[in-house]
This record gives sequence, structure tokens and C-alpha cells, in this order.
Amino acid sequence: MPRWLPRAMALALAMVAAYQLGSWAFQRLTILLLSIVIAFFLALGIEPGVDRMTARGIRRSLAAFLVCLAVPLGAAGFLVLFGSMLAGQISGVVENFPEYFDSVIGWINRTFRTDLSVDPGRLVRSDWLQTYVQKHAGGVFDFSASVLGGLFRLLMIFLFTFYFATDGPRLGRWLCSLLPPAKQTKVLRAFEIAVDKTAGYLYSRGLMALISTVAHYIMLAVLGVPYAPVLALWVGVVSQFIPVIGTYLAGAVPMLVAFTVDPWYAVWVLVFVVAYQQVENYLIQPKLTSKTVDIHPAVAFGSVVAGTALLGATGTLIAIPAVATLQAFLDEYGKRYDVADDLRAEGGPRYSRRDGPSPLARLRRLLRRHGQS
Repeated sequence: MPRWLPRAMALALAMVAAYQLGSWAFQRLTILLLSIVIAFFLALGIEPGVDRMTARGIRRSLAAFLVCLAVPLGAAGFLVLFGSMLAGQISGVVENFPEYFDSVIGWINRTFRTDLSVDPGRLVRSDWLQTYVQKHAGGVFDFSASVLGGLFRLLMIFLFTFYFATDGPRLGRWLCSLLPPAKQTKVLRAFEIAVDKTAGYLYSRGLMALISTVAHYIMLAVLGVPYAPVLALWVGVVSQFIPVIGTYLAGAVPMLVAFTVDPWYAVWVLVFVVAYQQVENYLIQPKLTSKTVDIHPAVAFGSVVAGTALLGATGTLIAIPAVATLQAFLDEYGKRYDVADDLRAEGGPRYSRRDGPSPLARLRRLLRRHGQS
């Protein structure tokens, strides 16, 4: 047996054991790592607000705490408001289900000249409901445990966001102290770009959510749909902070509520949601995001799909600001070259010359001056 074989076998076993240990630790720490990633991007987003409050003489820790506290309070208020509306609407639908069902059947018969007759009592039976409740009663404990776990995770994200926002400059100086001066400038510039893009993304999304809320509120108020302010706020928030498909997911709730009033109202809501999505994509969004998150729609869609596949809902939220930050960093430090004159003469893309003639054109002029072909 060669002398190196036992050492190679021991090294291979150690590498396999290290891989298994790392995989086991990563699976156990997935929730912690995702919470840290979310907290880091939230800290980047609230950094401008913390800086403004600090510039006015407020301690950075207090400013970070106030800004971090405003975010969950606003989200909790929104959920409580929408949850109360949704609970009341669901209870109203359940109580008036036979009337709604009769009106829908009557509308179908009048519109399509049919003769349908279905007893709604067969669809909603007390024995079926009792059996369903008894069957799923054991899942109440699991649901409560999931709610407690979600609250603990939100608290963990809040604490990490507060720590990142409070000690962000100190952490940046510590990281820069580990690098040579030439690298420190790039690290600080990357941090500034990340703050600008993330904060710009949140600002533009918030402004578009406000515009969407106002537009959908006017539409729902004109149709006479109940709970129009809450439904419009739901559409505005969900449509902007769940990219690409958020508008259609958010529009399902007002369509359901409008359907209980008149089935044609649900059709009009669907038409308005689709039309507003086109106006937002081609008129509103390019103007608001041209200076904050200037990325191509195809790149944004691909980044959202990739982020969702990798990190789930977390990737959906952070994909666009992360890609925008990477693109801005590459635009600033990446190398660009002018297109040769031969490509322009052959009908190639008409790129603008930023630094005068291209190197190939300069070389040709120099050769002509010296009388060479």
C-alpha cells in the first residue's frame, strides 16, 4: 500500500464529514440566514430616513428604533384593517349565500337563456360543515404554533434590522479596515449604490402603491362596491410589493366582493385592473423608476422568477433591488468599448461615441498620415 493512500482516505473522509456537517447546519440555520438577508435589505431601505433623523440631532440608535418601529406598526394596521373587512365580508357572504346563489342562477338564466335550478341548501349543509370542523379540529394547535413561529421570526427580523441600521457605519468601517485603501473605495461605493437602489426601489413602489390605491378607489366608488377604501388599499399595496403578478392576485379580492353586488361589476373590475396594469407598465412605472431602479422589464421578470425559485417569498421581495444594485455597480466599474467603424458601415447598431473616435479609427488616421495602406 502506498504511504500517501491512508492520508488520502483520511482526507476524503474528513471532506465528506465536513460537507455533511455543513449541509446539516445550513438546513438548521435556513430561517436565520433568510431573516438576516431580509433584515439587511430592510436596513438598506431605511438608511436614508435614519440619516435624515441623525442629521437633525437625534441619536442614531433612537432614529433606527423609530424608523424600524414605524414599519411593523404600519403593516399591522394594514392587516388589521383588511382582516376586519375580510372577516365581515366573509360572514356576510355566508349568511346571504342562498340569496347570492339565486341571483347568480337568475343572471345566468336571463343572460344565456337557460333553465338552471339548483338548491343552494345542498351545497351548504350543516352536517358537512360539522364533519369538516371535527375532522380539522386537531390542526388548531398546529396553526397556533405556526402563528407563534411567524411572530418570532418577525421579531427576529426586527431586531436584526435595528442592529444593522444602528451599527451600519461601524460595521462598514470594520470591513474596510480589513482591506487595502484601493479596495476600501470600491466597498464604500458598493454600499452607497446598494442604499440608493434599495431605498429608491421602496420609494418608487410606495409612490406607485399610492397612485394605484387612488385609481382603484375611484373605480370601486363609482361602481358602488362596499369597502372601497380598504379594497383599493389592498390592491395598491399587494400589486406593488409582489412584482409582476401582484396586480392580478390583488384584483381577485375586489372582484369577489363586486361579484356579490352584481356579476357584471366583477367583469368591469377585471377590465379596469388589466387596463391599469398596462398604463402602469408603459407610462407610470418607467417615469418613476428611471432614476431609481432602471432595469429592463425582462430582467426584472427573470430576477423575480429566479429569486422566487431560490429563496421563495424572500427572493421575490429582494430580487429587483439586488439585481439593480449589481447592474449599477457593473455600469460604474465595468469596462465599455466603442464599436468599430466597420460594424457601423455594415448596418450594425448605432451606438453613440462617448470619447470621440474609436481606437481603430485613430489607428487608421495615423497610418494614413504616414502614407501606409
